Amino acid sequence: MTENVKRYFTARQTVAPTLSPDGDLAFLADTTGTAQVWTTDGAGAWPRQRTFYDERVSFVSWSPAGGAVVFGKDAGADEHDQLFRLDPATNAVEQLTDDPDAIHSWGAWHPDGDRIAFAANREDAARFDVYAMDADGGDPELLAESDEEGFLEVEAWDGDRLVVRRSRASSDDDLFVVDGETGERRRVTPHDGHVRYRQPVFGPDGDALYCLSDANADAKELVRIDLDSLTAETVVSGGEWSIDRFALDADSGRLALTRNVDGYAELRVGRLTDAADATLADADVPEGVVHDLTVGPAGERVAATVSAPDLNHSVFVADLSAGGASEDGPVPTERWTRPSPGGVELDAYAAPDLVRYETFDDRQIPAYFTLPDGVDGGSATDEVPVVVDIHGGPHHQRRPWFRPIRQYLLDAGYAVFEPNVRGSSGYGKEYAALDDVEKRMDSVRDIAEAVEWLRDRPEIDPDGVVAYGRSYGGFMVLAAVTEFPDLWAAAVDFVGIANWETFLENTGDWRRSHREAEYGSLADDREFLESISPIHSADEIRCPLFVQHGANDPRVPVGEARQIAEEVREQGVPVETLIFEDEGHHTTKLDNRIEMFERIAAFLDEHVR
Repeated sequence: MTENVKRYFTARQTVAPTLSPDGDLAFLADTTGTAQVWTTDGAGAWPRQRTFYDERVSFVSWSPAGGAVVFGKDAGADEHDQLFRLDPATNAVEQLTDDPDAIHSWGAWHPDGDRIAFAANREDAARFDVYAMDADGGDPELLAESDEEGFLEVEAWDGDRLVVRRSRASSDDDLFVVDGETGERRRVTPHDGHVRYRQPVFGPDGDALYCLSDANADAKELVRIDLDSLTAETVVSGGEWSIDRFALDADSGRLALTRNVDGYAELRVGRLTDAADATLADADVPEGVVHDLTVGPAGERVAATVSAPDLNHSVFVADLSAGGASEDGPVPTERWTRPSPGGVELDAYAAPDLVRYETFDDRQIPAYFTLPDGVDGGSATDEVPVVVDIHGGPHHQRRPWFRPIRQYLLDAGYAVFEPNVRGSSGYGKEYAALDDVEKRMDSVRDIAEAVEWLRDRPEIDPDGVVAYGRSYGGFMVLAAVTEFPDLWAAAVDFVGIANWETFLENTGDWRRSHREAEYGSLADDREFLESISPIHSADEIRCPLFVQHGANDPRVPVGEARQIAEEVREQGVPVETLIFEDEGHHTTKLDNRIEMFERIAAFLDEHVR
């Protein structure tokens, strides 16, 4: 690979928009190499950097009163976020929490803008409780203590009550309404199996919650949960496709939502016309993916992060006060941020083709497939190697967003294949459940079938197929090269699970019950988990292996990388490891990302090209 890695990975992004009452915008930008807080007051204004840390900032939220911004930051990418308050007028920063052993998960502002609520595992590493505190500082107040281990998130606060979501699994949520004074909790969703309730907010009259849920359909819809009857009524359906982003201003009834159509996002904006109906119009954004949807105070503006294969993550804003769509077309938007594309022009980025291939049970598996420029196959000299890039989650979805690594590989002469195997989100809850517990290895068979599909393509070198994946995708890589060792020329495993037993024993205490709900538990499924752990079949691995990890990873502990690398090396198979002492589950620092991909490029040059 002769291409300069740095040219690609200096492309910047702007994400996580949040609007002030005056219409100013705060967001996160990685202009300096790590995500920091920036602000701007309009589409043509030069943005101002507000924080200056070596470590990443994880979130930012503007007070509804306008006089403060709260953000979170960890250390060494360990995900143990602490909360900070930024004064936009003076740029002064005050640390609000200082408990480095605890995770402080951002929640919501009080409508008056003088208090914040959040969830944290300050009392017990395995349990998240609900806290409130003055936005000016002081000691956090334990508002509601959880009665069980696992994830808990504060989602909204109407002044008197909070909405809290307990996530029991990737597809199993419960919502609670918590009294802001007494901490008394009331569950408002029936715990009757795997149903998702996401992004809940109080409705205009405070008598209902609005959220995204698959309570009434296979795909997520916008639903209204009546707080008296606790019935979930569909307000907006996406048909066969899920609505995956939603934001509502209760006072004005203005809202925005996105429909996930085969990975591409349709953004619609409008308002509630009555309790269970809405008028919506298309918003004019580039064809791609919409993230981080938010409605500003008074519902006058909608801000969203938009990404596409040839558009690095940028914030677009729609003005809802001017009305809806006109006879001339959809609701217009303005691009408020223009992050640098780095050393490669955006029009040089290729768009993937959406394909489907048949797998072992006749199911059609969706995937994105991209060939290097000028490759059309037809002879052995035209054949190119291919990277099979497997997403994590497993309830994640590969979508057509901006990915410098894809273009880097293409320009280096590799095709890129990005499957959404069974277990992926975006295709309904039935599809997402097809890899649960004892069905885990069916998703690995989907990967093997993808390789067979690729080997039948005249453009693809059948001896140049690379397995590549992060997190759960790293497990999929290790499983693929142990279960189907003859298919692969090389493998790249980022923060992957090698041993299900040690992973579940050593993952963060707060995550264990959540992960066991999908993967299987140590108490009930240990024998099965042992049988599918790649570490026990490491002697089957024949292709060279690259293993990357962060020493501070709280999700997949670094011991997973060390044990698989040692075991494979003992088999005499080439193994290269890269462990960053100042990173965790994600590689957050630009210099580290560049080093990582330079090392991977050299590894693939040696073993594949």
